[in-house]
Amino acid sequence: MLSQIVRPMVQTQVRLLAHSRATRSTLVSTVAQWLGFLGVRAEVTQLETDSGKIHIALTVDKPDACDLRDWQQIIANLNANQVGNGARPNLGETRFTPQQQNRIQRLLAYLIQVGNPTEAANWEHLHPQLQAMGFDETTLLGVRSALKVPQCLDDLVEGLDPDVAAIALPKAVSLAMMDRQVNSSEDQALTALLQAMKG
Repeated sequence: MLSQIVRPMVQTQVRLLAHSRATRSTLVSTVAQWLGFLGVRAEVTQLETDSGKIHIALTVDKPDACDLRDWQQIIANLNANQVGNGARPNLGETRFTPQQQNRIQRLLAYLIQVGNPTEAANWEHLHPQLQAMGFDETTLLGVRSALKVPQCLDDLVEGLDPDVAAIALPKAVSLAMMDRQVNSSEDQALTALLQAMKG
């Protein structure tokens, strides 16, 4: 799914950007297009380069598939609870039941296991990588414990709550892309999470 569709598309568009005479305006429209694939209407309001990186500021409108009441609640929540700059939400901050947290931790462990099925996960190597992805310590401890036993995808996604799947999917994508490629087992897990999101 991801490797067959998204990556080749991004590689092609990046190559076009490199050879464009109007790089700035092309990049602005490309970013809006990428988000548009997700049903998100976004406008680039600022674009700068610094230290070999591109800094982009966005204004995001209500996504097409988003219920108006949900969108208004998101805006209200953001206004009522300002998060400090640079803070990233993690799985521990989300209101999950212990059973939901356990299932997510096992799902993440499953993705690590199938990402490199020929050898056991090296926790000393994995731990700092997972920390850099924004996993909180509670989630990390759960993943570490779940890695000790084989996980079964069918059991993990059966009856999975769509909201839980929606929060788990971006983390699952990050894990699957950790080695810059998505194998068939990882692809199957991501597809199953995507289906679970749709209810």
